[in-house]
Amino acid sequence: MRGDFSWLISKSRTDNPTLASKKVRETSLPRQPRSSGQQTVVWSPSDGRTTTTTTTTAAAAAAVSSTTTTTNASNNTSSNIMSRKFSCIPKSLRDAIHNNLLPILTVSGVSGGVILGLILRYSRDEPWTKREVMYVGYIGELFLRALKALIIPLIVSSLVSAIGSLDLSLSKKIGLRAVAYYMTTTVLAVILGIILVVSIHPGKGSDEGITKAGEARSVYTPDLLMDLPRNFFPSNLIQACFETYKTVIIEPNLEDLVNDTRFLTHNLTEDDLPPKSEWDISSEHTRALNIMGLVSFATFLGLALSTLDARGKPLLNFFQSLSDASMVITSWLIWISPVGILFLVASMMIEMKDFNVMLGQLGMYFCTVVLGIFLHGFIVLPSLYTVFTRKLPFRFLANMTQAYITAFATASSSGTLPVTFQCLEEKNKIDPRVTRFVIPIGATINMDGTALYEAVAAIFIAQVRGMALTIGQVVAISITATAAAIGAAGIPQAGLVTMVMVLDVVGLPAEDMTLIIAVDWLLDRFRTMINVLGDSIGAGLVYELSKKELEQMNINANGDVERPSNEIAMDAVESSKM
Repeated sequence: MRGDFSWLISKSRTDNPTLASKKVRETSLPRQPRSSGQQTVVWSPSDGRTTTTTTTTAAAAAAVSSTTTTTNASNNTSSNIMSRKFSCIPKSLRDAIHNNLLPILTVSGVSGGVILGLILRYSRDEPWTKREVMYVGYIGELFLRALKALIIPLIVSSLVSAIGSLDLSLSKKIGLRAVAYYMTTTVLAVILGIILVVSIHPGKGSDEGITKAGEARSVYTPDLLMDLPRNFFPSNLIQACFETYKTVIIEPNLEDLVNDTRFLTHNLTEDDLPPKSEWDISSEHTRALNIMGLVSFATFLGLALSTLDARGKPLLNFFQSLSDASMVITSWLIWISPVGILFLVASMMIEMKDFNVMLGQLGMYFCTVVLGIFLHGFIVLPSLYTVFTRKLPFRFLANMTQAYITAFATASSSGTLPVTFQCLEEKNKIDPRVTRFVIPIGATINMDGTALYEAVAAIFIAQVRGMALTIGQVVAISITATAAAIGAAGIPQAGLVTMVMVLDVVGLPAEDMTLIIAVDWLLDRFRTMINVLGDSIGAGLVYELSKKELEQMNINANGDVERPSNEIAMDAVESSKM
């Protein structure tokens, strides 16, 4: 402190400008001391007296070094400013690239996957074997498996921590707003699909030029409807993590009907089979995540913890920590998504059967569904967001780009959950209590793209068969498509199973479903993308409508407005961007 007089000079510059300027000139270029000590006269502005201070050689040398360091730092700063000024890339452009680096890399991954897939597809005349396609998509498969591994911890922990941290009245409001939004958008999607398919009329009255693919599954509509509550209340939570309950009807053999006197007069055919209501029934569990059962359990557990107050705090803290840890892992995993998506898309392009399918009658059906999906996703849903929030949706939609692309590449809305959480909470700054409550429910019951697709597909098949539908049948299709979309699990091509129920309502055979399977693999990716878009806009809309209640709840709880339960995850996300 004895050799540092900068504070006196700074003070004297204000109180005595003349003397201060003199001292600045004297000390601006410090001289090496000629002896072991150096005397300096300093004026004190407090009492107007002068004092004589002796500065040792070491202190003077330190002062010289300090001045030199300051000068060098100033020169470095000036050089940095000059380098920025003469940089080839404007600062605003660099900031835009830095802030959107991940979406840019992901779009590049999709484009690179298409190019790589087409190059490999046409690099030889013979078709690629399934094993070779597996080799190409192996890295993408690893990425997809890592994403799916986060589904269960994210769904359960997010719902429990979100609902448990809210009071019952606010949970009820958020839940009702979310369900009302989901039901409204699903009905709007079905209506839009019916209007488009009736107006465009892609079916030409025959199945000429349509190649059937796959085979239909024998189902009974009442069984499908009753399986929804069965899966909503699973008998075994561990089993619900990897299996789903399904009722199976057993088709009777024609040989068993030989002794029936009703069929003695003619040869037996499949038309002589009894109605499905008389077939034997059994049950089985298929290898698919029972997401409805997990959501229902997590919802009730969260409600129970919210009523326990302090007694439920330890368990609630556990689920909050699990949710935050899952988001940290997601923030790490998200940076390898461009590479995984590249190989997923490349293998998809190689595996594609024939591009000519898109040019025939199925091409018109394909374009009708895609047109409806994009109208619903980028006009209807953003319009609802703007009307209720009084905000333009463009920035919100742009911030969700990573989630759309991941949904398209994986064809699984449940598999996209980790990315959806990350985009909503980090980029759109949605309160995690809303996202972790609304998004898991949306991934279960909100299937706008699936509802639109099933309505268009049912009417298209009726047009192909030359069947004129009445107004009552169209209404029945809309109601059944809405119910089927809610029951469709968030797994790839689950809509094909519920599609049988929609066809059964209008009297079309389940076998006609094979008419559209050829293009379903690609349509499944488009409708999954819109399903994720609908979930995201729903979370943003519910957050804007619930913002006042959330802030008031924070004030009542802490005396200050905070955003709880996301500090660890957000810090990790920010650190991963460094």
